[in-house]
Amino acid sequence: MYELLALNSGRVHVCAHRGHCMDRPENTMAAFRRAVELGCTSLEIDVVMSGDGEIVVLHDLTVDRTTNGRGFAEDMTAAEICALDAGSGFDEGFAGERIPLLRDVLNFACEHGVGLHCEIKDSRNEDALIARLAELLRETRAMDWLVAISFDHQQLLKAKAAIPGLRTEGITHARHVDPAGLVTRAGLDSISVEANTFHPEDGRAIHEAGVAIRCHIPRPEVIASYAQYGRDLRALAGSWIADGVVDTVSGDDVGYLYALVEEFFPG
Repeated sequence: MYELLALNSGRVHVCAHRGHCMDRPENTMAAFRRAVELGCTSLEIDVVMSGDGEIVVLHDLTVDRTTNGRGFAEDMTAAEICALDAGSGFDEGFAGERIPLLRDVLNFACEHGVGLHCEIKDSRNEDALIARLAELLRETRAMDWLVAISFDHQQLLKAKAAIPGLRTEGITHARHVDPAGLVTRAGLDSISVEANTFHPEDGRAIHEAGVAIRCHIPRPEVIASYAQYGRDLRALAGSWIADGVVDTVSGDDVGYLYALVEEFFPG
């Protein structure tokens, strides 16, 4: 089972944001396989509904940015979406890489023993998506590995009510007046925060509420750009890991995050 709290898991998790998307096309099996090779313990993916009721792994509502196709995913069948080239736009070496179905990624997570933070990007079709998610979790027996995540905390409450045992993670890019109250009222099991808005005292309050914290760390080149002006974000993030105020570090470069956890995690 994928334990969210470091207190329970005995580790600080390394979460691959859309897979290892530094040198692989985002949200593809190539990116997920590379992330596992580099030592991730969880994956963050994005999902939307196809027109024929399947859940596909795609960040945007349209296929335009990441494939050779055009249009809204909800206006296409899953077969049409999965026939698109999701690799050559990133690099010709990945020509023919496909958009995966959520079912395939659930099976991958179970096979490799990695957690899956599954972000619901689709608000127009959320009822159908939640119903299909429930079916897939039963079929794949992946409930212990999945966490449903969203910026829409009301959507997460609805999903949790519809799927007994589902764990949820709210995403926020802001610092809230009462972080412990926020996670409690939303019924969250975890919250995702950005490094530039995270404060250790908030982390301690959230932990006291029994809720885990996933902290998103910028890419190494951004951290390096900060360092040239005297702001050592790497050491700061390391102190959060060492002090036990975050449970997961998340980002695009899995190798960088893995090394960070190896250096600073006291376990």
